[in-house]
Parts: sequence; structure tokens; C-alpha cells
Amino acid sequence: MKDALKKTARWLVPLIIAAAILIYMYHDFDFRTVWQILTEETNVWWLFVSLIPILVSHILRGVRWLLTLEPIGYRPRTINSILSIYVAYASNIVIPRVGEISRCGVLAKYDGIPFSKSLGTLVAERIVDFIIAFSFCSIMLIFQFDKLYAFFDKTGTGEGGVVQIFKNPWFYVVLALIAGVIILSWRLIHRSKNKTAGSVARTLDNFVEGFVSLKNVKRLWLFVLYTVLIWLCYYLEFHLCFYCFPFTETLGPAAGAVIFAAISVAIIIPTPNGAGPWHFVVITLLGMYGVLEAQAGSFALIVHTFQTVFVLLFGLTAWILLQIINRKTS
Repeated sequence: MKDALKKTARWLVPLIIAAAILIYMYHDFDFRTVWQILTEETNVWWLFVSLIPILVSHILRGVRWLLTLEPIGYRPRTINSILSIYVAYASNIVIPRVGEISRCGVLAKYDGIPFSKSLGTLVAERIVDFIIAFSFCSIMLIFQFDKLYAFFDKTGTGEGGVVQIFKNPWFYVVLALIAGVIILSWRLIHRSKNKTAGSVARTLDNFVEGFVSLKNVKRLWLFVLYTVLIWLCYYLEFHLCFYCFPFTETLGPAAGAVIFAAISVAIIIPTPNGAGPWHFVVITLLGMYGVLEAQAGSFALIVHTFQTVFVLLFGLTAWILLQIINRKTS
């Protein structure tokens, strides 16, 4: 019973958080605008172009993973490592944060790498990504501070302004709902404890060994290069979507960088593919660059939905390829 509640909480909590934020953002939105913009104003080809950086970033992340696995004595097949990334991102859409588990599970199944050791290397990767996200966000905040300050100062007290959010009772209803769900899920998850101390100790040892692998990477310069290219791809997959719409195509790289930096921090909140926090940031900051709220809301829905669907398709394709490739090998 406890295990069932735990699994249900892991799936349901992110979904509730995402739904609460989306309902708050779109509760009075005219969705006919989305269809009109999609059919009359959207250059769909740029949406497909934005998929290229997604594909490339997954490949780079799969290859980079090999560098952190090497110091702990493991060398999985490159194709398995890359395909596991596609499966992981698709899994995260279904259940946030389960992608890391599925990613390690792929290598455990097909390459015999202990789950806890490969998971440790992922923690090291996540720390690097976390530092980059906050550093990038801080840099953008410094260079665009005047524009950000002017925007919040201008819209802060006006009708529909940013400060009005905090005067809206629905904001606190959503906030209370999210907080309550998080607290409930935390209690459910932590009631279930591992009863085998020896197993915990071995798992922890393997986890630590995987984590410290980062300092033993033989070609650190290559790890750094892959990391830079991965984040460049992340930026491009968002910025290229500006060219899909007439109301964003004139926004420059700086606007894309500012919004992308804020997205990178916002999606730390565990929701399916960042749904909710992603929309909130994009809609709010596009307004800073003069995009109307209806247009910004349509941009967020179209871009996020399109890319989410294809990430799911990529993941499903990767899962099928894993079965075929490793069946032939065995």
C-alpha cells in the first residue's frame, strides 16, 4: 500500500503543480487565438528546425556520459549511452525526474553497469548543469538589469501588472495547493525506508564512487567542450522558435538569452517537461520585449507542445532501437 502511494505521489504531484500553474496562467485566455496564430501566422518549418539542436544535444550528452563512466572502469556501447538519453527525456515527460532512473537502467540492462555507480555520475553532471544555469542567469540579470527593472517598474502597479499577481487570491490558492501536495508527497515517500542496512551501505559507496568520477575525467577539456555545446544547443532550440512568429522574429539573441536563462532556473521545479514554470517565464518575459499577452501565451503553448510531442516520439523510437540493436548483438 505504501509503495503504491509512493509511486502515485511521484506521478501525481508534478502533474498537479503543472496543472495549477497552467490553469492560473490561462484561466481567462481565449484559445481561439492560438489556433488563429498557428494556422495563419506560424512558420512551421522553423519549429522543425528547432528540433535539430534537441537531437544534437542528446547525442552530445550521451557521448559526454562516457567520459564520466570511464574513470570508474566502465565503457558502455556509445549507441546505448546516446539512446538512453532520448529515453530519459521522454520518461521525464511522463514522470519528472524518472529519466535518470531509466537512463541508468538502460546501461544496467544492456551493458551490465551497476545502477548506483552510473547514477552517481549523473549527480556530478547535474551539479555542473546547475552551476551553469545559475551562472548564466546571473550574467543575464547583470547585463539586462536596466531593462528588467524598467519592465517590472512599469508593469508593477498597473492593471494586469506583475505585482498584481500577488494581489490575486488565485495566486495564493495555487501556492497553497502546490505546497500542500509537496508536503503530502514528501511524507508518503519518506515513510518507505530500506530495511537492509548492508544494501544501503553498498549502494551509497557505489553512488559516491560514481559522483567523484568527475574529478578523474581524463580529458577534462573534452568534457567542458561537450558541456558548452550542449548548452548552446539548449539555447538554440528555444531561440530558433522566435523565427516562427512575426511578433517574435525581430527579437534578437539577447532577448532569447535572457528568457532562456530564466527558463533554465524555472524548470528546476519538477513538472512534465517544465510545463507550467516554462510557460510562466516565457509569457512574462516576452511581455518585457513588447509581445502582447495573447501572442506570448500562444507562443508558449505552440512551441512547448510541439517540442514535447517530438521528444516523446524520439524517446519511443530510441526505446525500440535499443531492443533491436542489443538483440542483434546478443
